[in-house]
Formats: sequence, structure tokens, C-alpha cells
Amino acid sequence: MTRIFNRKMWGFMAMTLLCTQGAVAMETGDSPGTNREAIRINLSQAIDIALSDNPVIKVADREIALKKESNREAYAGLFPDISATGGYSRTLKKQTVVMEFGGESQTIQMGIDNSYNGGFVVSLPVFAPALYKSIRLTQTDVTLAVEKSRASRLDMINQVTKAYYQLLLAQDGYEVLQQSFRQAEANFDVVNEMYRQGMVSEYDKIRSEVQVRSLKPNVVSAENGVKLAKLQLKVLMGLEKDAEIEVEGNLKDYETELFARETADRSLSLENNSELKQIDLNAEMLFLNRKLQETNFMPTVSASFNYIYTSLSNHFRIRDYNWFPYSTAGLTLTVPLFRASNFPKLRKTQIQIQQLEETRLNTERMLQMQIAGCLNSMSAGTEQIASNRESILQAEKGRLIAQKRYEVGKGTIIELNDSEVALTQARLVYNQSIYDYLTAKADLDKVLGSEERIK
Repeated sequence: MTRIFNRKMWGFMAMTLLCTQGAVAMETGDSPGTNREAIRINLSQAIDIALSDNPVIKVADREIALKKESNREAYAGLFPDISATGGYSRTLKKQTVVMEFGGESQTIQMGIDNSYNGGFVVSLPVFAPALYKSIRLTQTDVTLAVEKSRASRLDMINQVTKAYYQLLLAQDGYEVLQQSFRQAEANFDVVNEMYRQGMVSEYDKIRSEVQVRSLKPNVVSAENGVKLAKLQLKVLMGLEKDAEIEVEGNLKDYETELFARETADRSLSLENNSELKQIDLNAEMLFLNRKLQETNFMPTVSASFNYIYTSLSNHFRIRDYNWFPYSTAGLTLTVPLFRASNFPKLRKTQIQIQQLEETRLNTERMLQMQIAGCLNSMSAGTEQIASNRESILQAEKGRLIAQKRYEVGKGTIIELNDSEVALTQARLVYNQSIYDYLTAKADLDKVLGSEERIK
């Protein structure tokens, strides 16, 4: 009987400790003598802290700022470019000209030793289709970054919510095992007293004592499970591992609200699903990219203006230089005639658009399947909660009957142990059914893109 009890207890503890999305395998580092004041939080507060302190969310926000700067950079192309120029040249060998005068030749050197120039040059795009498409492309890129940030927030809400529920499950499981351990100790005290009075055999006393000792490791394991679940929640919240937190309530507190939500109307539209929105934005970016590539076939017009001072001299007495200004203004028209690489680029972009259309169709089907799975889990959880609540009442009644039968000598220690095992199982399964419903609801909210929270 002890072996059967141990196997069942370990099974439920494994289910309690391993149902998280990847356990955090690291030491808690909490010292027994720590007297740090614990912070009491509810689920909404835990989510708010995670959304403000978790590095993943901060990185997503930085990405938005980066894309906005890229958009400003694209807009900057509409403004004129102004630059100052200056130059100096030294004539190393002047041009020699031979001229004849009355039959005699004379050699003359042409040119100036020093030449200076300096001034300002202004250029401005007048008609630049590629620049206009680039601006629209960066605007869509900013929107995509915002949507990716929202996806990160939805994912963080989902992880924190399930980690919070996991901690509640671990704490409730620990409390159930503690109750079972205390009841086993009380049973042992009764059996031991009856043995001293010669009312039961030594076998009953030994079985009762073994029952107490076999429960102790399970209680310790459950306590470690609470620490592990708490550490995982702190990591997601962006807190240090030595920070002390306490979560409010237990899983049973959510039961009433669960049935209220079950009867409420629920929209199952994928309109707010972040994954589909990102695919749509990527499709829009591909469309704009194709438009940008088409501008390679369009002419461009740019305007320019310069104001330059020049000076020519054969010496280096700068104060004696004479400076002569001149300025020009003009338009430059560039008409692309042929570039072979433009055509493969357009075809490649079109193929990418078609690939994205197929990806969206497949993604929508997968999301619909996830919704159906979540709804089935929630429906099954609702039925299990009602059934398991009744099982607890029956198991408590069965334990009371087994205790009375044993006290009057009509029952056996095996019956008494069986009743304890049944009650512990009923309580653990009841908590697990609430947890399963809550995690399925959290996953459904993530798929639907909902940020609604259970307080």
C-alpha cells in the first residue's frame, strides 16, 4: 500500500512541477536567515512589472525607436544638401606657346602658379520616385516594429500568467500534501495510542509510521517546487533572484469567475492576432518594395546651385589676392535606359509575395486549430472542475467513515490509508483541473491577441 501511495504522490508532484513551459534550472540562492520583506502581488501587478522591467520588452521598445529614426532618415532626403567647398592647385609646368613675329619665334608660358576657389554648393531632389517609396516603406516598417512589440507583450503576458498560475498550483499542491502529512501524523498518534492499550496490532502501528515517513519526502519536494515556480515568475518579471515575493490567493478563488466567463459571449475572431498582422505588414512591405524597384525605370530630376569665389596669383601674399565670385543654378535630368538586373529583382519580389500568401493561409489554419484545442481544453476543464469538486466531498466523507470504522475496530489500517490517498488525489486533481482551464484560457487570449486579464 505504501508503494502505491508513493507512486501516486510522485505522479501528481511530477505533474505539478513539470507542467510549466521549461523549468528554470538554477539555484534560488535564498539564505535561511533572510529577513527581507516580501512584496505581495496579484496577477495584474505581476504582468505590469514584467512589461516594465523585463529586458525582452525593453529591447522591443528600442527596436521601435530604431525604426522611427530610420523613417526620419528617409524623410531627410527631401531636404537640400548644403556643403562648403574649397580647393587649391599649384601649376607645376605651365603651358608653353610658340609664336612667330616677323620671322622670329618667341616662346610664351601660359597660366598662373596658384589657383584658389571656395564657396557653397546646394543640391535638392525635385522629382525622386525612389525616395518617396522609401519613405512609405520605412513608415510601414515602423508599424511592423510596433506590432512586433505588441507580440512581445502578448507573449510576456502569456508567460507571466501561466507562471503565476503555476506558482499557485505548486503552493496549493504543497498545502494539500502538508494537510495529508498532518493527517497521517494524527492517524499515527491514534494508532500508537491504541497499540499501547493493546487494541491494535504492531503491524498497524508500523504501517501508520511508514505512512508518515513516506509522505515527508513528497512534502519537501513540493516545497522545492514552490521555490522553483516562484523563481521562474521572478525571472519573467525582471526581478533579482533574491527578491522576496508573495502571490495573492489560490486556484480555488478563480473557480467562480471561470464559470461566469464560460457563459459569457466570446469573440473568436483572429482580427487582432499579432502573427497574422505581422504577415499582412510584411506583405505590404513586399508590395512597396516592388514599387520601389519599379522606380528604377523612372527618370529623376535634381536641382543644384553653387556660389564660388576664385582667385589666381603667382605669389603667396594672400592679402593682396583679388577674389572673383560666380554662381550657377541648374537642373539635372537622369533617364535610365537599360539595366538587366532590374527584371530579376521584380520577379523575385513577386515570388516572395506569392510565398507569403501561402504562408498566411497555412498560419490561419494552424491558428484555428489552436483555438479549437484551447476551447476543447477549457470545456473539458469546466466539466472536470465540477466533477472533481464532488470527488473531494465524497473522499472526505469516505475518510471520515474509514476513521470511525477503524476506531471501533471494524476497519483496517489499509482502508484508512486508502481513504487518505483518495482524498489527496481528489484535491490535487481538482487544483490541476483549474490550472488546466486557466492556462488554456491564457493561450486562447494570446492566439486572439487579447490583453484581457483575470484579476
